[in-house]
Amino acid sequence: MFEKKAEISNNEAKIALETSVKVLKNTLRKNFGEYLNHSSVNGIYPVCKNDQWTNGFYVGELWLAYEFTGDEEFKRGAEALIPGFIERIKKKIAVDHHDMGFLYSPSCIAAHKLTGNEEAKEAAILAADMLISRFQEKGEFLQAWGAMGEEGNYRYIIDCLLNLPLLYRASEMTGDDKYRNIALKHITTCLKYSIRPDGSTYHTFFMDKNTGGPLRGETCQGYSNESFWARGQAWGVYGTALSYRYTHKEEYKDAFKKTLDFYLSKLPEDMVPYWDMIFTEGEEPRDSSSASIVACGLLEMANLVGEEEAAYCRSLAAKMLKSLADNYAVKPENGSNGLVLHGTYSKKSPYNTCSEAGVDECVSWGDYFYMEALTRFTKDWDTYW
Repeated sequence: MFEKKAEISNNEAKIALETSVKVLKNTLRKNFGEYLNHSSVNGIYPVCKNDQWTNGFYVGELWLAYEFTGDEEFKRGAEALIPGFIERIKKKIAVDHHDMGFLYSPSCIAAHKLTGNEEAKEAAILAADMLISRFQEKGEFLQAWGAMGEEGNYRYIIDCLLNLPLLYRASEMTGDDKYRNIALKHITTCLKYSIRPDGSTYHTFFMDKNTGGPLRGETCQGYSNESFWARGQAWGVYGTALSYRYTHKEEYKDAFKKTLDFYLSKLPEDMVPYWDMIFTEGEEPRDSSSASIVACGLLEMANLVGEEEAAYCRSLAAKMLKSLADNYAVKPENGSNGLVLHGTYSKKSPYNTCSEAGVDECVSWGDYFYMEALTRFTKDWDTYW
């Protein structure tokens, strides 16, 4: 599959990173010390408060740019935003949900890794504490959002696989296995119920608050409950690779292969999926962010498997990155302050319950994971996750 597709070269990947850095520097100079919205509006990210689940990604882009260039301006830009994350977790501002990893891994874990910032480390551990406070013993999962135990919100979502690395890190930083143990319980539940027999995934899964048993899967941000939301599928691919990195449990590697195979089977010719993978052609919006997420997962797994499997994973990622860099990436002359066009946050359909936002726009996690994938491709990168 996709054997004849061109792969990005190491030099092309570096040029793509250089282009992203140019766009990012312009953004930083216009918005120094400010947080940016989850998605662009007509190609421009509005300024927002630090109260969204996505605010960590822009900080992560600045750290990646600093690593790539050594330019202190990017370091100063990232460091200017870290106090807001420290304050947010200490004062518990808009943190009553499961997205602590999305917030604190690319911001504060990265800050501690790159600069030794001890306050950032403390904030990351506090975020891990907040995350495990959402663990439900009945059903053994991290409740996504809503009042704890509330029947209508007694559920988890597949996105949380990317929040689990914060818990593995917290156990490493504190020497306390409670974080890791909860991560292992959550992923066991997720892999048991969220992955369908064909390798496709549910966005969210509801559990019985009285017995802890499974109730039903839904795909709230996809086209319908039985369709294949692209970003959810991508979280499944990358999330299982990350947990395999920390545990080397074969069932996580098996889940990676299963979700990846399904993802590949639904891709259009240019290897960038539609927002829901029930669509394989036509005029529906794409979701470029899913391609970047999966490329990261492939490059992560390439570091963990034998030579033949690693070459396969790296080749697939190179083909996805070639398509993104050639056809989706923002160029400085485009006038956008994002990095990758044609992302989709959430699209309304006749069958889902989501609010429409960020359709065919740049999306903050798409920009971040595009830079991360390019970084992974061009160097032996010490992950923030």
